[in-house]
Amino acid sequence: MNLIARNSFRLRALPYHLSSLNSLRHQATCATTATPSFPCVDAHAARESKILASSFHRYSQIGTPASSSDSGPEPPYARPNPLSYNTYHHQYPFALTYGSTLPSFDIAYETWGTLSPSQDNVILLHTGLSASSHAASTELNPTEGWWEKFIGPGRALDTNQFFIICTNVLGGCYGSTGPSSIDPEGQRYATRFPILSIFDMVQAQFKLLDHLGVQKLYASVGSSMGGMQSLAAGWLFPDRVGKIVSISGTARSSPGSIAMRHAQRSVLMADPNWNNGFYYDQLPPHTGMKLARQIATITYRSGPEWDQRFGRKLREPKDGQGPSPSRLPTLCPDFLIESYLDHQGEQFCLKYDANSLLYISKAMDLFDLTLSALQELAMTPATHAPLSPSSSSSRQSPVSSKSHPPPLHYAPHFPELAAGLEPLKLIPILVLGVQSDILFPVEQQRELVDALRMAGSTQVSYFELGGVWGHDTFL
Repeated sequence: MNLIARNSFRLRALPYHLSSLNSLRHQATCATTATPSFPCVDAHAARESKILASSFHRYSQIGTPASSSDSGPEPPYARPNPLSYNTYHHQYPFALTYGSTLPSFDIAYETWGTLSPSQDNVILLHTGLSASSHAASTELNPTEGWWEKFIGPGRALDTNQFFIICTNVLGGCYGSTGPSSIDPEGQRYATRFPILSIFDMVQAQFKLLDHLGVQKLYASVGSSMGGMQSLAAGWLFPDRVGKIVSISGTARSSPGSIAMRHAQRSVLMADPNWNNGFYYDQLPPHTGMKLARQIATITYRSGPEWDQRFGRKLREPKDGQGPSPSRLPTLCPDFLIESYLDHQGEQFCLKYDANSLLYISKAMDLFDLTLSALQELAMTPATHAPLSPSSSSSRQSPVSSKSHPPPLHYAPHFPELAAGLEPLKLIPILVLGVQSDILFPVEQQRELVDALRMAGSTQVSYFELGGVWGHDTFL
């Protein structure tokens, strides 16, 4: 009897279950047939359409300063006005590290302070990957520069004492010759531009110094890629560099740093608009540049900083209403950190040449001051005896640093690095590292200091900076 009752109840309830099932099927059908909406994708498409419709020629325009972030050290990126910087034109063929020759080149530069009568107060300031020569404001360009806080009367680079020169590097797009420049045939170089090295950038800068009549620098100073250049300047011209300051730099690009820059180049070159580098006067590779900049920004900062600045906060909805518990997540940016990366990509992608990014980042990857790498390139310092492995017998064990303990086991390349750094042993060198830096970790600066000491340097100082700002701490 109980069995019959149960079956009877199930039969009576069957229409209700069927109705619920049909309702769920209807909802599922509506959910799968409804056209999804992606405002972030639509906004990006609208941006590209606007660029195309306005025939945007960014390589012949003068940009306006980017709006500065309310927190964080991001520098403004804008195309400098040619009337606000000087240009040195080198009219003779210029041999490059990897066998090519530039028929001529231009170097854009700006200066601060007054050159002394004896010309012995010159500081050459080297830039990072994408910076212009505008390191600080000038009368011709009052816009704040990327190192504004450090240049001026009484500041670290004291213009009451020193004459500071900063250039846009060879290969750049802010006045110096690079892939976006016009070749002798009247066409953009594009990817017909030759592969560059950090040494080529520094050699071009010293052609400028020759032109200005500067025989010896008081100091060669740089951060990030500029830290590589400051070391290369002392290595190439040990008799012309009085002091070296290398901040968040390295003497040998590590596999980790190379991998991060490779990822940026990969997404950029995958953009169809890159067109093998021949995109000038067409729609630029906006998407690839934006994504490359987002990847780069991740490497420039640190997780602890973003935890402090953004946490897991959600961005404000477009309708102006604040986040609510009923807000549904989307595939477009929900978190503040996502919208920040999106903003950074958009700010940068149309203000810097994509090919310059490729060439200069590759030059960073190729930088290696180990003896074997230098010998492979047949590199020798000016007015210096050729490097030889036999000189290793005169090198000493590195002195234990007060700032960090020596590693238990040095990397296999360490003796080669010490041998390669031998031309720098008589130059006073200051090395600064940042503990939260993930792009150029402090282990690289510690290795540089230990290798210099093994090479015989007794005038190297090292300090590590705290804070949570990552690689961009130097800004």
